Amino acid sequence: MAVRTISREELKGKLDRGEGVVVVETLGPAYYEDAHLPGAINIPHTEVDALAPGLLPDKAAQVVVYCSNRACQNSPQATRKLETLGYGNVYDYEEGKQDWIEAGLPTESGAAA
Repeated sequence: MAVRTISREELKGKLDRGEGVVVVETLGPAYYEDAHLPGAINIPHTEVDALAPGLLPDKAAQVVVYCSNRACQNSPQATRKLETLGYGNVYDYEEGKQDWIEAGLPTESGAAA
């Protein structure tokens, strides 16, 4: 099954419009704490089965997952796991955090709430 992708422009547009997108960083906590997209939650790709039901209760929500860059396979793996768990609206921001930062867009730092 092909992973649906979303571009930086599409993601930024959804966030700017307040569309209620849930943004998920699939890297480990240390990377997340260093810098993550504004409002993102942290679900490492190895912990999707354990964490997604509690952190993503609405399986119909728009979910955008990302990792560090296109070479990183965490986000496509997480996307497929979420789809297997019944999430129907999942997109992979393939270019990831590196692309976001290189475009000069803001990030947040610190541990998950």
